[in-house]
Parts: sequence; C-alpha cells; structure tokens
Amino acid sequence: MLQLILGGARSGKSRLAEQTAISTQLPVTYVATAQALDPEMQSRIAHHQNQRPVHWALVEEPLFLANALKKIDQPNQIILVDCLTLWLTNLLLLEDQSVQKFEYGQLLKVLPTLESEIILVSNETGLGVVPLGEISRRFVDESGRLHQALGQIADKVVFCVAGFPMILKGEK
Repeated sequence: MLQLILGGARSGKSRLAEQTAISTQLPVTYVATAQALDPEMQSRIAHHQNQRPVHWALVEEPLFLANALKKIDQPNQIILVDCLTLWLTNLLLLEDQSVQKFEYGQLLKVLPTLESEIILVSNETGLGVVPLGEISRRFVDESGRLHQALGQIADKVVFCVAGFPMILKGEK
C-alpha cells in the first residue's frame, strides 16, 4: 500500500500520516528528509520529534531517498517519509542538477517494488500565485510533477486542509 498525503503548511498532513501509521499497529520507520541548517528549522524538527512515538525507528536521509527505502524495506512494517518537498528542495539546491533528476527517477522506480507499506507526506505548493524567482518557480514545477507522478502510482491520495482529510484517490 502506497499512500500520498498532501497539504499546505500546518494543514495537519504530518499528524494525519502519523495517526495513520499508528492505527496499523505495525512497526514504523520514520524517514526524515529535513536538514537543521538554521534555528527555525531546528525548532520545526524538534516539534516533529516531540509529536511522534519514541519507539519508532528513525532514518535521516536528505538526498538519497530511494536507496534508503530499499535498505530498510521489509514486509509488515510502515515507512513514513516526511517530507518530499524538503527532499526535493535539498536536491534542487545541489550544484549538480543531474542528481535531482536521477534521484527523482530512482524514487518512482523503487516505490512499486517495496514490501513495506509506505506513507509519503508532501506540501502542496501549486495553489498560490506563480513565484517570482527562478528557483521558486522551478521548485513549484518540480514538486507538482513529482506529486502527479506519485499520484498515478499511489493506492491512496489524501489532501489535508485545516486538519481534515479529503480523499482524492483510493478507499473512501
């Protein structure tokens, strides 16, 4: 089962993903993609750490997500990845832009082969105005393409608004 949970900032998407993982009663491996590069991000990371159960396994992987998923994959577990837009940002900021394209392709290739149940969390960025800067426009474009591709292969897609899930694809 592959689930994609989308939403805006503070929409409740991470909380929904965590509640979904807990409800399965399966072991959970949490894959964090954020990098604590400044005090504000350190604070956000600390908030997420305090929200999730302490017994969950943790893998921190800001760049090579597909490889990390392959390494930890096993049946009868949940892998919760939070969040894909931070992962994409990390890749877009690399000097070698071919890494982003390669890792994007690797993720789409590996997800259908995994035995774990996967929950992917990502920020929906395409609901606002077109950004002014080139890197911001590229980020919105790339995240939109990623979400469309993941939506095609996901078993379930949920859009979270104000803490309420709206099921876009999959079980109602």
